[in-house]
Amino acid sequence: MNIFKTVQFQSFSLIFLFLFTAGCNKKPSGVVNPPIPPKPEPVKTDVSFYLTTPDRSSSLAKQNISLLFSANSNQNPVIEIDESKTFQTMEGFGYTLTGGSAGLINSLSSTAKDALLKELFLTDSTHIGVSYLRISVGASDLSAVPFTYDDMSAGQTDPTLKNFTIDRERTDLIPVLKQIIALNPDIRIMGSPWTAPTWMKTNNSFVGGKLKPEYYGVYAKYLVKYIQAMKEEGITIDALTPQNEPLHDGNNPSMLMLANEQADFIKNHLGPAFAEANISTKIIIYDHNADRPDYPISIMNDPEAKKYIAGSAFHLYGGDITALSTVHNAHPDKGLYFTEQWVGGPGDFGGDLKWHVQNLIVGAPRNWSRNVLEWNLAADQNYRPHTNGGCTTCLGAITIANNVVTRNVAYYIIGHASKFVRPGSIRIESNNLASLQNVAFKTPDGKKVLIVLNAASTPQTFNIKANGKSVSSTLPNGAVGTYVWQ
Repeated sequence: MNIFKTVQFQSFSLIFLFLFTAGCNKKPSGVVNPPIPPKPEPVKTDVSFYLTTPDRSSSLAKQNISLLFSANSNQNPVIEIDESKTFQTMEGFGYTLTGGSAGLINSLSSTAKDALLKELFLTDSTHIGVSYLRISVGASDLSAVPFTYDDMSAGQTDPTLKNFTIDRERTDLIPVLKQIIALNPDIRIMGSPWTAPTWMKTNNSFVGGKLKPEYYGVYAKYLVKYIQAMKEEGITIDALTPQNEPLHDGNNPSMLMLANEQADFIKNHLGPAFAEANISTKIIIYDHNADRPDYPISIMNDPEAKKYIAGSAFHLYGGDITALSTVHNAHPDKGLYFTEQWVGGPGDFGGDLKWHVQNLIVGAPRNWSRNVLEWNLAADQNYRPHTNGGCTTCLGAITIANNVVTRNVAYYIIGHASKFVRPGSIRIESNNLASLQNVAFKTPDGKKVLIVLNAASTPQTFNIKANGKSVSSTLPNGAVGTYVWQ
């Protein structure tokens, strides 16, 4: 082909392309690009303020509001902080990482899983810094199927525990826990069994039945082997409850364990087995509803059992959160723990936010609890997985479906505390107002954290008073605010 013609043709093509592109990009007369609003400059403030509203217009979002302490006075209701009056030391806030939760998290793409675990467990200012997890020893009802770590065929037993293995956890739970520990090496983990192996039980079933007295010692060794096996994987079990919901024998799995039976098991079997194996894992008793404070009190009234016990754990499907103070008053030298509360799906974001913050985030620490745990960390869009007979409407703190993560109300309930109240924080005095439920803490680095729920039906303007000075803030009705200052 003639070189001159080729160049001439290419030049014409370029001119045509330029004119065509310019015409396509030309805007109609009078149409201009709207100006990009400038990013607001951070205001000068003494107090950082994070807000969640019932309509989700703000979800644990930092507010660009100037909150300055001053000596000025007004007629607003006052929440007064007195850091000279101190109470319990906090151990953490978090969730139960059920087997189902671990499986769903592990099913995410590598990129999505890494991002989610960092969001949940990193402790810097941009993540929620979950600091406490509860896991099941064997299956919970939010596992796909029931199992223990020493399941035998019908009619067979294994009193020497030669078939004990945690291999079923190597697929999902252990890998996820290892990633979490790499992100937050100081995270505390509590283990809770839903049942002993069926061959140790009076009815040879995953559902209900009791632990046979002749297997008390074997079951204690089973729990010792569990703690040792997890330790070999680099996973420290900080605390253990002998039985999840020992008065509820209708779940799958479940096991009935009355107070006198748990006292016997601890003082004559589990406690001595821990001592012999040099295990420092805390033994936390009860792990059930607040309507039966007599259960843990009766066990700790036995001095031979009490010497092995670090504290009592509670749920709130029955009773009142003030029952924790009843147990504290009976045995003030022992810790209190709040270990489970579900959100029923599909949920009511505003209603659930209000109830859970009032009773758990505010109520449990104000009644001496050292931690607060919501129930399952993750479920799919159909509230699965769960066992046949397990919870069919437990809404996870997050929903995982088709590699997409959705954050639900429990994510924000816990986030309002876990992000700011780090382990080692001490609860300090604050006056609780009927319409402004609140709890205050002093963190290890000296910051003050105040969590406030507006329980009223109208917006509330109030003062936060500390060290003789006050700052005013307004919370929408049903909203939760976390306030942080040095």
